[in-house]
Amino acid sequence: MNIDLPISRIFAIKSPQSLFLSEQMTPNDEFEQSEEIASQRINSFQIATNLFLSFKYAGQGVSYAFRTQRNFRIHVFIGLIALFLSLYFKLSAIACSIISLTIALVLVLELLNTALEAVVDLTVGREFHQLAKIAKDCAAGAVLIAAITALIIAGALLLPHILIAFA
Repeated sequence: MNIDLPISRIFAIKSPQSLFLSEQMTPNDEFEQSEEIASQRINSFQIATNLFLSFKYAGQGVSYAFRTQRNFRIHVFIGLIALFLSLYFKLSAIACSIISLTIALVLVLELLNTALEAVVDLTVGREFHQLAKIAKDCAAGAVLIAAITALIIAGALLLPHILIAFA
């Protein structure tokens, strides 16, 4: 069980001023409150109790992104095309690894973007907030930069083979 204790409880101080004052602490008020909060947190989300459940929850996250995020599906489709072409043209293992890593980077950033958007929506709700817009735009910009970079790298590695094949 994960119990979050405030730093003041861990070091047995009530406030920064009590470092210099000789005041008595109240009996376990803060500790009891933190136990109540921890017991509420346990029921608020599922905790993976074993490795299989960890993989299950991760798979649910990827599945959610694939079902609900159009851009994630586009990135997966383009990534599969790039991998197929790299195998078809028998690129070196290093070239295939580079293409695979850039595809993975784009997909990871797309998952993080989806998670960040969900958290921002949860926090802000339906109201417009300029900081929420900035957070979402920056996360989307990170995905865009990674996708353009992956496209350039895959193009540089695959384009010579494609041109030779169609020449």
